[in-house]
Amino acid sequence: MKLVYFSWVKDRIGFGEEDIDLPGHVNTVADLLAWLPGRGANFADALADPAIIRVAVDQEYSTPDADVTKASEIALFPPVTGG
Repeated sequence: MKLVYFSWVKDRIGFGEEDIDLPGHVNTVADLLAWLPGRGANFADALADPAIIRVAVDQEYSTPDADVTKASEIALFPPVTGG
């Protein structure tokens, strides 16, 4: 699956996308946001407050309980403001 990072999430992680196989215990958006910070200091910094991170699974905004097991793309980004 492809993980895509945007805006300051991308800047803090250090790259914009990656292809990855999720571990078996990562089934939901909440599981993903709990697992990613353990991948390194850059992920821990970018995802220090998972409540503000927005997630799209296959280009649709998703809730913490959304299933990620069959996703082809997951995007993570900070809150979006209009103007």
